[in-house]
Amino acid sequence: MSLVFIGLGVLLLLLLMVIFKLNAFISLIIVSLIVAVLEGMSPLEAIASVEKGLGSTLGHLALVLGFGAMLGKLMADSGGAQRIAMTLIDRFGIGKIQWATMLTGFVIGIALFYETGFIILIPLVFTIAQAARLPVLYVGMPLVAALITTHGFLPPHPGPTAIANVFQANMGQTLLVGIILAIPAVLVGGLLFTKLFKKDQLHAHIPKNLFNPKEFTEEEMPSFGISIFTAVLPVLLMTFRAFLEIFFPASPLLPTAEFLGEPAIALLISVLLAIYTFGLGRGKSMQEVMKSITDSIGSIAMILLIIAGGGAFKQVLIDSGVDQYIAGMMQGSTLSPLLLTWLIAAVLRVSLGSATVAGLTAAGISAPLIGLTGVSPELMVIATGAGSITFSHVNDAGFWIYKEYFNLSMAQTFKTWTLMVTVLSLVGLAGVLVADLFM
Repeated sequence: MSLVFIGLGVLLLLLLMVIFKLNAFISLIIVSLIVAVLEGMSPLEAIASVEKGLGSTLGHLALVLGFGAMLGKLMADSGGAQRIAMTLIDRFGIGKIQWATMLTGFVIGIALFYETGFIILIPLVFTIAQAARLPVLYVGMPLVAALITTHGFLPPHPGPTAIANVFQANMGQTLLVGIILAIPAVLVGGLLFTKLFKKDQLHAHIPKNLFNPKEFTEEEMPSFGISIFTAVLPVLLMTFRAFLEIFFPASPLLPTAEFLGEPAIALLISVLLAIYTFGLGRGKSMQEVMKSITDSIGSIAMILLIIAGGGAFKQVLIDSGVDQYIAGMMQGSTLSPLLLTWLIAAVLRVSLGSATVAGLTAAGISAPLIGLTGVSPELMVIATGAGSITFSHVNDAGFWIYKEYFNLSMAQTFKTWTLMVTVLSLVGLAGVLVADLFM
């Protein structure tokens, strides 16, 4: 009955939010407790599971989202975001602005977690959309597609890296093949998919306090070099860490790089730099700079709670043993190992919400198939990663980050985000099956 209870939980969540207009965080907590009890937990165990999910989610994301919001607000309030946006528009032209945001998301997404990259880049999306008079989703969806694809397909992201270890795949080959297969997925899911919508369907209201609509003069804006360096410093720090981990794991610099390249630390360093480059160095007082920082935190308070609520729902499903139930259902199948590991990861993703948990569980189930069939372990990593990002919905923190930052309704989020990641996943699977013919 596990999957039935999950389905009922999702339906109840939609009913509370869409029909009764109940706050998303309150709805998520109510549904998490109900599903936990239905799955066999005692009331006290249900509360403990919810608290564990809240704590683990916020423990991972609170610093990243907090420092990311500070960096984005300082960049927006100083004119740095407008400088970067105007430069991209000038270089690519409005007609190719989706290519610009997609390329930005792909390059930055190789080094950054999806959540981190999203938080860093979302001010640029808002600024470009405002400056170019374009729908914000039209500008943002290609960037988001690139971020989530690299997060699911490519090392050094934690999911693909851990899956590669389970399959004993070559990390360098996995990265190379993953980049090759990620490109068509992003082109289809990030560019072609948006063509299915009319531009007026991609309008969204930019949340207040997350964007400064002020038009800056040329003299008021910092230079492009200072703006881009401050914005991408966390990317550079995390990329350097990943480079050493993959190619020079014995380097004496690795411990320092691991510390500086930790997402929260990299963002903290960037915020400290931004206080000068976007604030004090441009004649602002410390009081003015701190006001921007304070405003940035106030703007994401409810977003943090909603994301934590999604984490609570996910934890309830994990603690109730849904992953083991699904694993038992899938064992003994005669499907292609690539298709099977994708399917296991996809079912777990829909059930649990966590791409990392779904991918690792699927890898553990399907790992013996490599020795039995001789299938490429590198392709198995990518197939599993592709399955782990499919059909994101209300039990996934990424769903809520996208919904809240783009200020969308539930229906809009399902129509754009959920369908987009499913397209990315299916194109990734198709690419893996084609590549298997040549490997």
